[in-house]
Amino acid sequence: MSFLSSASPKLAPWKVLLVDDEPDIHDVTKLTLTRFRLDGRALTFLHAYSGAEAKEVLAREKDIALVFLDVVMEQEDSGLEVARWMRQELNNQFTRIVLRTGQPGQAPEERVIVNYDINDYKEKTELDRTKLFTTTFAALRAYRDIMKVEEARIAQANYREGLERVIAASAHIFQQRNLKDFANGLLQQVVALLRLENSMLLRLRAATAISGENDYEVLAQIGDEGNSILTPELLNQLHAAQSNRISKLEGDTYVGYFPNASGKISLLVLKGVEEISEIDAKLLEVFCSGVAIAFDNILLTQEITDTQAELILRLGDVVESRSNEAGNHVRRMSEICHMLAIESGMPEEETAVLKHAAPMHDIGKIATPDAVLLKPGKLDAAEWEIMKQHPAVGLSILDGSQRPILKAAAVIAHQHQEKYDGSGYPQGLKGKDIHQYARIVAVADVFDALMHKRCYKDAWPVQQVVAHLREVAGKHLDPAYVEVLVNNIDKALAINDRFPD
Repeated sequence: MSFLSSASPKLAPWKVLLVDDEPDIHDVTKLTLTRFRLDGRALTFLHAYSGAEAKEVLAREKDIALVFLDVVMEQEDSGLEVARWMRQELNNQFTRIVLRTGQPGQAPEERVIVNYDINDYKEKTELDRTKLFTTTFAALRAYRDIMKVEEARIAQANYREGLERVIAASAHIFQQRNLKDFANGLLQQVVALLRLENSMLLRLRAATAISGENDYEVLAQIGDEGNSILTPELLNQLHAAQSNRISKLEGDTYVGYFPNASGKISLLVLKGVEEISEIDAKLLEVFCSGVAIAFDNILLTQEITDTQAELILRLGDVVESRSNEAGNHVRRMSEICHMLAIESGMPEEETAVLKHAAPMHDIGKIATPDAVLLKPGKLDAAEWEIMKQHPAVGLSILDGSQRPILKAAAVIAHQHQEKYDGSGYPQGLKGKDIHQYARIVAVADVFDALMHKRCYKDAWPVQQVVAHLREVAGKHLDPAYVEVLVNNIDKALAINDRFPD
């Protein structure tokens, strides 16, 4: 991973605070040090004319490198009090203090150096141009070296803290089982790592050249919900990242390029980024390299799940086409079951299982003879007994699998003909003894059967369908799920429109 940023900013000057009640001392010091440079950095001067003013400036300005401090100002020991206050109350151990006095007897050098953590002690009379220059140079060089050590300590602490955040973040997202949860978890943790507010995780639909917005799948997004996701400017950055195979910071937007072992490309978009520090870059690289492995595993699991779901859907199509059901019956069933599960508050992981398992509800009909299955008229008693065998056959086909979707499909196939009042078959289960998956499937099955033409009936108008559902609620169907369907009839009709016969 490489990071590109703008040119280095101009070096800030060293801050020097002059504390003296004589204005002439301020003027002379500033004039003498006008051309001073250390590491290419000039000086900028702050001024205080009393101990009280000095405390105000020191409390406000956090990066003062050097203080020239007079001893006698409003009181005989004002300067010494400022020095004590700096070290003990302000807890400033970094700023260098050069004590200047015109009355050395007021503050003996040895006692002052020992008791007040003063870095240098000069009588005003001895500070000629050369001495002032060398004193300033020595003090600033000491401050520079101390701050380098402190910055290294802070960097090490930040990196340790960052690694702890990486470990905690990784532990969190590795618990996610599906791609959507994983992507959202990943994005939340990256935003937390870098302390940002806006970000987005995208995936190329295939490892092909970018040709437009439709080539992207937005896996997760934080912030900017009300704005257009893929602006022309961002599309250009995404194209550049994919073409050049690098991560890049441009303006305030960072685009991270992360290919994985399967050839899929993920693109991380971070907005509002002023710069990515070296530590943040390392943290992001450590985090993403570890996450990439999990991401590949999630994608593989998702591929297996999608393949399993598609095979189930196609097998459901085969069964329904054999029984002359409407062409998209199993797809509508799957989507309506999913909608009912979501609207009834079922956990997301369970709604996905139900959606994929619902198409197998009539799998047992694969063993039903054509003479019974395709008979246009009413079945006689013997034929009806044959028809009633299909739930048990469905169970025998699917039973024994430890895969969540197939386990759910086995329950649905076995119980979808049970009725809420206990008059159904094959077990005569009643109420909540019928699995909720099967109760939802029963509602969706009746709704779709009534809304579409069959060999034995014409399609019903929606008002008649709703009236019938309410009539059989509590008898054939679970009234709670009937009410959910009626309350969301517009969504059910939209699903019908998406999957017409």
